[in-house]
Amino acid sequence: MEDETEDETKEQSSEQQTFEDLGVSRALRASIEALGWEVPTPIQIKSIPTALSGTDLVGIAQTGTGKTGAFMLPSLERIEMGKGLQVLVLCPTRELAQQVCDDTEALAKGTRVRAASIYGGVGYDPQLTALKEGFEVITATPGRFLDHLGRGRVDLKNVRTFVLDEADRMLDMGFRPQIEGVLRELPRTRQTMLFSATMPHGVHDLASRITKDAVWVEAAPSGTKAEGITELVYSVKPEMKPDLLLHLLESPEWEQVLIFTRTKAGADALKARLDREGIRTEALHSNLRMANRTKALERFAQKKVRVLVATDIAQRGLDVEGISHVVNYDVPKDPEDYTHRIGRTARAGAIGTAVTFLAAADLGAFKSLTYHIGRDLERIHLPDFDYAGTPQAVSGASPTRGRHSRSPTGMGSRDADDLTDEELADLLKY
Repeated sequence: MEDETEDETKEQSSEQQTFEDLGVSRALRASIEALGWEVPTPIQIKSIPTALSGTDLVGIAQTGTGKTGAFMLPSLERIEMGKGLQVLVLCPTRELAQQVCDDTEALAKGTRVRAASIYGGVGYDPQLTALKEGFEVITATPGRFLDHLGRGRVDLKNVRTFVLDEADRMLDMGFRPQIEGVLRELPRTRQTMLFSATMPHGVHDLASRITKDAVWVEAAPSGTKAEGITELVYSVKPEMKPDLLLHLLESPEWEQVLIFTRTKAGADALKARLDREGIRTEALHSNLRMANRTKALERFAQKKVRVLVATDIAQRGLDVEGISHVVNYDVPKDPEDYTHRIGRTARAGAIGTAVTFLAAADLGAFKSLTYHIGRDLERIHLPDFDYAGTPQAVSGASPTRGRHSRSPTGMGSRDADDLTDEELADLLKY
């Protein structure tokens, strides 16, 4: 009983820690209060004291857990004004680089620290100005930053802190050569922090190689969902997905909705359908110009549109307050993507709902998903849309001559590609 009481006391003590307890200065605490951050998140509690000491750090945490604050707050504390670029953060996507930059500017408000983002698809002039004037914080994608570095436009001699954010995603996107190119030019004496939602072998190897005597912290195991997310799965015929979505959007509770589609063409087609139905919608994918992507994000964040239809470009780094629902219009092929997608809702202690549309052809991927995340997901069957409710073909058709089906539904040994989604669903019951 004494041990239990002591554990409870420790847990309560951890929950009640403040940013002041973690060593964050008064100036930054004022910015934190302005942002509405009331208490530090678990990853911030575990990371900030270590990072403030200058020790290398490897953080494992899911999206939406406050990772940016975990590495940027201590990085800002260690900046010495007048020494130019001192904090370099590499991110896998333009959207994440811009988001981290925006968060940095908000945290540094009231100080003289300047931050800029560097990525492709936009003009060079603002980036050249930031590099020439020695902005203290740069957030960048690897390709464009290496381009500037190769042209002799970047002074790295005073970089004190180097951060790899979403390292697993960066390796997935093939950025290892660019990362290695930047690492070769960085000062040997520096603090290195690496944050990742997952820790596959490649990321583990990279983290071990580029850090020295690093402290490893973890906020939640891989596949863990953020608190406050309700997960629902709707069985649906593929051709009925748009109608099911429109049916669900009739609810006033579906206030701000982020929908993930598997393809860019699918995102455009769904946007067009929703537009025709009078639902204010924007699309977000890599075929759009950066200016259009930025505009789409801004309109969604400002609630000028109700729905944002996106590909997985938005599954990480998109930090928009008030997303009530996330919809997996298609079951993610990679189970890890599911966690990142649904992490766009219920951020910073809020609540939200994650909905997945499940067609018969996706049953295999869905089984893999539930196995990977280690939990069952509630299934909802609406008769007007559910593939399982489709009547079987009328009996009495001519039997196949000289051959008898081994299946109760008479499908025999037909190729799976020749089966309808309903027939496949029925077959998988046996």
